[in-house]
Amino acid sequence: MSTRIRNIFFLLGILSVVIMVISFDMTLESITDNIMRAGRWFAFACLLWLGVYMINALGWSAIIHDGDCPRRIPYWRVLKFTITGFSLNCVTPVGLMGGEPYRIMELKPYVGIERATSSTLLYVMMHIFSHFWFWLLSVVLYVIYYFAQLHLPMILLLVFITSICMTAIYFFMRGYRKGFTLLLLRGLTKVPFVKGWASRFMETQRTTLENIDRQIAALHATRPTTFYFSLCSELLARIVSCAEVLFFLHIFSVDVNFVTCILILGFTSLFANALFFLPMQLGGREGGFAMATGGLALSAGIGVSLGLLIRLRELVCVIIGLALMKIGNKKEVHNGGK
Repeated sequence: MSTRIRNIFFLLGILSVVIMVISFDMTLESITDNIMRAGRWFAFACLLWLGVYMINALGWSAIIHDGDCPRRIPYWRVLKFTITGFSLNCVTPVGLMGGEPYRIMELKPYVGIERATSSTLLYVMMHIFSHFWFWLLSVVLYVIYYFAQLHLPMILLLVFITSICMTAIYFFMRGYRKGFTLLLLRGLTKVPFVKGWASRFMETQRTTLENIDRQIAALHATRPTTFYFSLCSELLARIVSCAEVLFFLHIFSVDVNFVTCILILGFTSLFANALFFLPMQLGGREGGFAMATGGLALSAGIGVSLGLLIRLRELVCVIIGLALMKIGNKKEVHNGGK
């Protein structure tokens, strides 16, 4: 990626962080007090997320290097792109609109535009796909561990969540078998304001898009080991990230098991992702934590405080991710692909 384009991504990220901090309903004193209260647990949470990103990078690296990859990319560089990509997504309204173009452009000098696009799209879809498996896992765990607390409204809610997850999993598997770039663009041709661009793009880039779809379909059809390794890596990363809830609840002297932490994060992420159009799901995540902890017989106030601490940790990770964009960038010579 050229320095000029990388600087544009960097400046957009910094601007988004500034807007996000201004929109925080917290004073500097309140932010400092929360971090001081968390103490070493805040540092542990930041280190934990380094581990989560390392697992994410393993899944993406497996997809990138699957099959006839023209060039091997060092793992530490894939990790760098992973952290920065998630940071850009985190501060971008609607999500997945800043980090994915960045990842594609960073990969292009190594593997060419077609493989960079297909591997990034595959990983993004795998990341989203794992959401539904994680929510489905949360439903199963809730039924097993909180069966005695089930009542009709909760049963209806769990049935609704399960039906949504199963439907999404079906359509994802169908997309993995046939590819989804052309399908996505066909859908965009019916959307006002972008349908003209989508139609022209499909017409001029059809061959490239068909090649990308073939690469996507080939991963599931001919190399299922890589497919399921990447999926399990994403699901594992989500489960590991639940330890952060355990760390921060310890601050409030709340004794919970790890399953409860999975449930809190599972239902919170479900609520927050319903508000995907907000950068960092501002407000939605705190409300989700309050609802999730309240539903598990914990104080809603603890849920709000937990959400704020996680928000602050996330802000630290975003700043680190944007800083990494300016570190370790060498001019790479394209060595394969189209």
